[in-house]
Order: sequence, then C-alpha cells, then structure tokens
Amino acid sequence: MNISGLGSSSGSVSEFILLGFPCSREIQVVLFVFSSIIYLLTLMGNGAIICAVCWDQHLHTPMYILLGNFAFLEIWYVNSTVPNTLVNFLVRTKSISFTGCFLQLYFFFSMGSTECFFLSAMAFDRYFAICHPLHYAIVMTGQHCFNLVVSCWVCGFLWYLVPVILISQLPFCGPNVINHFVCDSGPLLTLSCASAPMSKLTSYTLSSLIILLSFLFILISYALVLLAVLQLPSASSRHKAFSTCGSHLAVVLLFYGTIMVMHVSPGSSHSTLMPKIMTLFYAMVTTLFNPLIYSLRNKEMKSALWKVQEKFKISLNTFGSRSRSV
Repeated sequence: MNISGLGSSSGSVSEFILLGFPCSREIQVVLFVFSSIIYLLTLMGNGAIICAVCWDQHLHTPMYILLGNFAFLEIWYVNSTVPNTLVNFLVRTKSISFTGCFLQLYFFFSMGSTECFFLSAMAFDRYFAICHPLHYAIVMTGQHCFNLVVSCWVCGFLWYLVPVILISQLPFCGPNVINHFVCDSGPLLTLSCASAPMSKLTSYTLSSLIILLSFLFILISYALVLLAVLQLPSASSRHKAFSTCGSHLAVVLLFYGTIMVMHVSPGSSHSTLMPKIMTLFYAMVTTLFNPLIYSLRNKEMKSALWKVQEKFKISLNTFGSRSRSV
C-alpha cells in the first residue's frame, strides 16, 4: 500500500483529530479504566487459547489450529485500535497522523475481513467433520489445513486494500476532525473536499459482500450440520456436536450482528453516537467474549487451559526458587 506520498494528495491536512466520546474529564478516566480492563482480559484470554493449542498435543487438529489462529487474530484486531484509543482518553490533543490514520483504517478493516474468512473456514471445518466424517481425515490433512489458514490471512489483508488506497488519494483540505474514536471509512469520506462516488461505492460494496457472503455461507454450513446432527443415533454425540457448533454460532451472531448494523445498513449515519457504540462493541467486547465462549463450552479446551495454568504455576515457583537461592 503506497502511503508514503500521501502528503501531496492530502491538501493542507497533515493529521486528524479523533473526537472520540466528548464528555467530562472524570468520565474519560472511567472509560480509560474500563477499556483497559477489557483490553488486558482480551489479551490474557486469547493468549491462553494460543498457549493451550500450542502446548497440548491433543489440540493439534484442524479445528483447534483454526481456533488458535482466530485467537491470534483477535489479539492483533484489538491492538489495531485500542492502544491509541486508551491514549486519547487521557490526552487533550487527540491527534493521529495522516499516515497513521490510514494505516489504522487498513489494518482494522483487513483484520475484520480476515475474521470473516476464519469464521467461514471454521464453519466449513465443522460441516465437513460432522457431515462427512469418513472423508474428513483424508481431506483435512495438515497441508490442507495450512493452506486454508494461509488463504484466510492473505485474502483478508487483500480484500480492503483497494478502498483504502482510493480513500487515501482523496483531497483533505479541512476540517480534520473525525467524529469517531477510530479512523473509519465513513467519516473520512465525509471529510474529503471532493465528492468520491467511486470510493464510496467500492468501500460499501466490498464491506457488504464480505459480510453478507460469509454470513450466508456460515448459515448454510450450520443448517446442514444441524440436519446431520439430528440424525445421529447417540444422544451424547448429538450433545457434543451441538456444544461445539453452538459456541461457534454464538461468536458468529455476536460478531455479525454488530457489523451488519454498521457496514451493511444503507441509511446508517456516521455523525451519531450509535456507530461509535457499535464499533466499540465489535472492536473490544466481542474480542473479549470469544475466548470465554470457546473455553466455557468446550471440555477439551477447558482441560488444556487447566494444563496451561499448571505449567504457569510451576514456572513461577521455579523462578521464585531460583531467585531466593541467588
């Protein structure tokens, strides 16, 4: 992405002001503390899932490899916006450089697109494992799983590249105040000095396509899974399948429910409080709930997380013993 020469096309604007949540200093501090707690819990929860998948040999299967990558994605997803938001809660000049703004826009939307691809891949994995169990081990080999993971990452980071480049080449003459706490495409298009129908159409079309197509694919996959599960003779098998797929569906509904309101609704306004709340929800709250949903509804994951906790305790005790001996 060529952003080194953006200054020439940006007119007199060299930085943007993220308005965020205009409120008193006391409320800003409260929001900072609340957001910091969610941020730390998100890093810890998703980090624990990554450690569990890496350390437990029983979790070296396609489903958990996808889950480990998904947790890794959630960490970088929250890191694309939250650290800068936390700083802006405490400082008076909530500025972000022109280049930094478009880098944030690119990574925020790219990781959101990558999440759509990973949720689709996880739905396909569960469909194939439950509906075609005899062929699953043959088709879903380590190499095929690796190719699937790489495809999700590559496609996600290429999906929104063109809209970011188009928006970055628009003239920005001022004002430079973005009525949001992140650099979003809607407010940036509003600030442009020139009308940009092609940029707006490309941004809206690609956002809507990735959201609607992936959501439709996931719904079809789980509808077929539901039909297959209902035909299982064993009640315990049905319960296990429902438990695994139920956690996936909970994450899907949590994520897609918020982003559809933001990026698919054609009449959504970018000057009200609602877009900020919805963005805050799917940028921070969903990334916190995802590891909780997966770990609490999955016995194998809970067992692996207990093992991680025990290893962590042993490491702390060993480190403490060495420190006292020295």
